[in-house]
Amino acid sequence: MGWSTIAMIEEATMHQELAPAWVPSIEQIQATNIAVLMRDLNIRTYSELHSWSIRDRAAFWEVMIQRLGVCFREPYTQIVDLSQGVEFPQWLVNARLNIVESCFQASEDKTAIVFQAEGGSLQTWTYKQLQFLTNRVANSLVKLGFQPGDAIAIAMPMTAESVAIYLGIIKAGCVVVSIADSFAAIEIATRLRIANAKAIFTQDFIYRGGKQLPLYHKVVEAKAPRAIVLSQHPASTVELRSHDLTWSDFLSTNEVFDATPTSPTAHINILFSSGTTGDPKAIPWTQTTPIKCAVDGHLHQDIHSSDVVAWSTNLGWMMGPWLIYASLINRATIALYDGAPTTREYGQFIQAAQVTILGVVPSLVRVWKTTDCMRGLNWSAIKAFSSTGECSNSQDMRYLMSLADNKPIIEYCGGTEIGGAYITGTLVQPCIPATFTTPALGLDFTILDADGCSANEGEAFIIPPAIGLSTKLLNKDHHQIYFADGLDKLSLRRHGDYLKRLPNGYYQMGGRVDDTMNLGGIKISSAEIEQVLNTVAGIRETAAISTPRNAQGVVISEGGPSQLIVYAVVEPNIQKTHAELKALLQTAIAQRLNPLFKIWGLVIVEALPRTSSNKVMRRVLRDQFNTIYLMRV
Repeated sequence: MGWSTIAMIEEATMHQELAPAWVPSIEQIQATNIAVLMRDLNIRTYSELHSWSIRDRAAFWEVMIQRLGVCFREPYTQIVDLSQGVEFPQWLVNARLNIVESCFQASEDKTAIVFQAEGGSLQTWTYKQLQFLTNRVANSLVKLGFQPGDAIAIAMPMTAESVAIYLGIIKAGCVVVSIADSFAAIEIATRLRIANAKAIFTQDFIYRGGKQLPLYHKVVEAKAPRAIVLSQHPASTVELRSHDLTWSDFLSTNEVFDATPTSPTAHINILFSSGTTGDPKAIPWTQTTPIKCAVDGHLHQDIHSSDVVAWSTNLGWMMGPWLIYASLINRATIALYDGAPTTREYGQFIQAAQVTILGVVPSLVRVWKTTDCMRGLNWSAIKAFSSTGECSNSQDMRYLMSLADNKPIIEYCGGTEIGGAYITGTLVQPCIPATFTTPALGLDFTILDADGCSANEGEAFIIPPAIGLSTKLLNKDHHQIYFADGLDKLSLRRHGDYLKRLPNGYYQMGGRVDDTMNLGGIKISSAEIEQVLNTVAGIRETAAISTPRNAQGVVISEGGPSQLIVYAVVEPNIQKTHAELKALLQTAIAQRLNPLFKIWGLVIVEALPRTSSNKVMRRVLRDQFNTIYLMRV
């Protein structure tokens, strides 16, 4: 046992009052990428490693770029130039690269993708097969006359073909426009307009639960530019527009392509935030953003070349591209399932694919728990889970751990404009469900209260610079959103999460700052209330909002005391009246939060509105309540 391992064990087992559900063994710690990095750097504890990674950021990123073997056509002359300030860092000065080349460093015969369509059988693609299809896509785009810098959209499920299309677009020097396949035509049109897309890849239909859902029809309704259309079945009878192409007519037979190198600042992917009013923020990823994805995956999810990584996601959400880069740059295998992740068949796929790292969103876990659909499956190959997208609760996360012999969960929170996480966990620290253990390596943040003072509870502000942090938005003022109000002078970047630092040094997420409410003079986040309410028998999920009302229940547009409104999705055939449900929820709040928090109104709904990245749209619920619903008290 090395001295650094002993130190990490001691560090990991301090402050046990919050009852860890998993503590790493010496052998487990020694096997992690973090432990190897620490030994190479002669660093004794994890806290020392993180301190080094933010004290000497240039050295940290240079070490990680070398460890990952990032490919360059022309080397950088400087890791980072901060002459324009931390708001506009210039990374990898004078380098030329195409990040797709870094995705194909594994041996050709290694499995790159394990794939299964709903109702289908398991298929595998080698790195060689994936690279050949990637090259055929790139050759086809060049043959059609597309130029480097052209924006080309993808509105497809996460399939092996869509991964090759994604990589092929970037390899040709073009820019992917990520669009979730679940979007309505008007949302597709908005994103195509903002990105000025020149073409779009899509498919005829999506199949979910035995149902055929039209996709190409939505693309046509969105008045999209030229479409390349994949068909789910050879006998497809979908009639294409005259200028559109079938996949077979589009695809070149040439399997060799020399990647187009660009500058580190060149855009490779335009993704969109989860806006609920006006146009969504258009966030460009550059050639350097995937390095952040891969570094996070290497250190925090502990992705090794032997791992099989699954995450139920979409190219329209940042976790889709993240999954590609975090897996392939680390020479691992991606596991993709084209179907509903709420079914037992998805769990059987996880078992058959021998998934070792499984990404989830908490609402998905809640469905598994409610339906008990994963009971009896063998998920023993899983070494860790990772959860992102929304706040977790400990009961659901402990249930998730039980599905794989009590394996740990890495909470992972960040954003599209970060390229990964700013707060997360590791496999060298104990797992306390629904908590975060550390700022991401290479990044740091501070917590400020309403008066702008350092605090243990309040709004999180990122301390730049770091690879992955955006420096530009296509359609909004980047400075105004992230650095206004003097934050640039403090070298702080606004993010908007509400965080609480716990006595043991871990953190709990309280949702977004704009989802924080003031009830009777006491601040509390929507997430804290929902975590309590979601444990009530008969409740599937909830969303807590507040609205300013006077004593008569009239909305006060200029503000006023907040009243708590709860939207609830209940279990089918629940034998409770509206009043009884409200009483149960009120009792839970009184017992576990504060008896002064009174539920002013309860709305029962079939489902909560969510963005493409699965975030609950509380602002939509707030608007609906104030304009449509007449509540019973």
